[in-house]
Amino acid sequence: MAKKELAAISVIVIGLVLIFLPSFAKYQELSTKNRMLNQKIALAKEEILRLQKEKIRLESDIAYIEKRARDKIGVVRKGEIVIKGAEKK
Repeated sequence: MAKKELAAISVIVIGLVLIFLPSFAKYQELSTKNRMLNQKIALAKEEILRLQKEKIRLESDIAYIEKRARDKIGVVRKGEIVIKGAEKK
């Protein structure tokens, strides 16, 4: 009788493992994906804040606008001499 009970318990345990293992694997996969997406969201929020600060500076800081124009498109003041050298990266 003990062998029959052990076999029945084994079948039940194996059945439960076969039922719940795929669900657990899917849970782990989704949990990992969720963590990665939360990291992307955090990075996107940081980028938004940086861009908002940049926008405010571009709307209000004339010296900053001038510096950006000089760096980005090579604007020079009247009478300045442009010296070309190694470009910044």
